[in-house]
Formats: sequence, C-alpha cells, structure tokens
Amino acid sequence: MAYKIKDTCVACGTCQPECPTSSISEGDIYSINPETCVSCGACASVCPTGSIEEG
Repeated sequence: MAYKIKDTCVACGTCQPECPTSSISEGDIYSINPETCVSCGACASVCPTGSIEEG
C-alpha cells in the first residue's frame, strides 16, 4: 500500500530526496504518486512532522 502525506506537512523538502522512485511532488503540501510508490518507508522515516503514513 502506498504512503500518503497528511495535511500536517510543512513542505520542508526533507522527504523528497529520500524517495528512490521520485514519487514525491512539491506543493503547499507535498504529495506521493500512489502509482509509483513502492511503500519502502524511506520518506516516512525522515519526516520531521510525522506527516507521512501508510495508507
């Protein structure tokens, strides 16, 4: 199951370089493409606000 980013995201950019499939897109709140996410959890492990969850 792909990860998703909750609305508590502060768009700090910490997660984006950690994604091995480049599935994270910038915005006011970042987003994860569920079609390319491989559910590795690399993004969630570095998120300082805990805004990324499996979902």
